[in-house]
Amino acid sequence: MHVLLVYVHPEPTSFTAALTNTARDALREAGHTVEVSDLYGEGFNPVAGRHDFLDVAEPARFHYQTEQGHAHRTGIFASDIVREQQRFMRADLVVWLYPIWWGNVPAILKGWFDRVLAYGFAYTDGKRYDTGFFRDKKGILCLTSGGTRERFSADGVYGEMHQVLWSVQRLVIEYLGMEALEPFIAFAAPRVDEATRDNYLQAWKTRILDIAGSGKGCAGRV
Repeated sequence: MHVLLVYVHPEPTSFTAALTNTARDALREAGHTVEVSDLYGEGFNPVAGRHDFLDVAEPARFHYQTEQGHAHRTGIFASDIVREQQRFMRADLVVWLYPIWWGNVPAILKGWFDRVLAYGFAYTDGKRYDTGFFRDKKGILCLTSGGTRERFSADGVYGEMHQVLWSVQRLVIEYLGMEALEPFIAFAAPRVDEATRDNYLQAWKTRILDIAGSGKGCAGRV
């Protein structure tokens, strides 16, 4: 299996980084191929605009979705978008690893959704959900939270995690036609002790290997 890890954290010593490294190393050791898209490390620009395109279809009035469709048809996306789209296309499994900030994804990841999952490339009229382009792909969220499991519960102040993640699980992963796997969540990652963090990493290693399978016979590593 070929796996894309979309790693979203500005600090290389973060627990999100530890989860990313754990997945990368375990998958490669099992014989899978892995690419890491390090949004902060590679300086990904989250802001959508005219710079997304080498040319535009309608210079007088900029309409983003129209220009995305035109760019997809004519092959004029900016180089960073092309790079990320190619990484996405190569993947059988896409893993988004990030901390929950203000109940949602960090801004840089929202920008990745906006710019990379472009109209024409990732969806179009009649190509969503069960008819989406990417029904052969799987997607999973691997998250860290500052809040405890109790806070993300039916009786907790934040509500149940599936409600918090609806905008990504349902309106991004499933929208694209992908199989949306149950998220992995390291609750209260900054607050728990070292043993609990180690348990999180071991559980995540087990989970990602269960999803990917044995990996026997995979091609060379990326």
